[in-house]
Amino acid sequence: MTRRRLKPEELELWRKVAQTTEKLHPERKHVDTPLPKPTPRKSPQARIDGFDLGQNAKPKGNDHDLAPSVTERIKSAPVQMDRKTFGRLKRGKLVPEGKLDLHGMTMDRAHPALTAFILRAHAQGKRLVLVITGKGKDRDEGGPIPVRRGVLRHNVPHWLSTPPLAQVVLQVSEAHLKHGGGGAYYVYLRRAR
Repeated sequence: MTRRRLKPEELELWRKVAQTTEKLHPERKHVDTPLPKPTPRKSPQARIDGFDLGQNAKPKGNDHDLAPSVTERIKSAPVQMDRKTFGRLKRGKLVPEGKLDLHGMTMDRAHPALTAFILRAHAQGKRLVLVITGKGKDRDEGGPIPVRRGVLRHNVPHWLSTPPLAQVVLQVSEAHLKHGGGGAYYVYLRRAR
C-alpha cells in the first residue's frame, strides 16, 4: 500500500483535532514532530522486448517427496512368477510350505534367522514360505525426523532383495488376511537346481 500526501485541508483538520485533545502526560514537553515523508516509489525497470523474467524456469516439484511405503513398493514391483499362480497367491489359495515368525526379534537376530530359513527352505525344494514380521509398534515421538512403523516389516523385503537371498527369491508379496495380511510376507522361491 502506497502512502499519499495529505491535502492542506486534511492537515488543517488534523491540527484542529489535535488541539482539542488532552495530554496523557502533561509534565512531558511537547515536541512538534513533522509528519513522516512518504517513501519514493521506484520507477519500473526498463523491459527488454521478447524477454520475461522466469520464462524458462521449470515449475517446482514437490520438495518433500517421501519414499513410497513398503506396501506400495511391493505392489508396484513387476511380477516375476507365473501370473495365474500369482493370482492364486494374492487370493490366499496357496498354502505356505514353511513359516518363520520374527515377532519380538531385534534386527541383529532376525536377519541371520531369515537368511538361514530361506536358504534351508530353498535347499529342501519348498516354493512358498511365509515370513511373519508383525505390523510393528508406533515409535514416532513426534520429532523432526519421522520414524517408520515396523522396523522388521520395513527391512525384510530389502533383505530378501539383496545377496545371498536375491538368488533364491523369485517374488515377495504381502500375505493374504488369513495368513497375516500387512504383518506377513509370502516369499515365493525359485526352483532348486
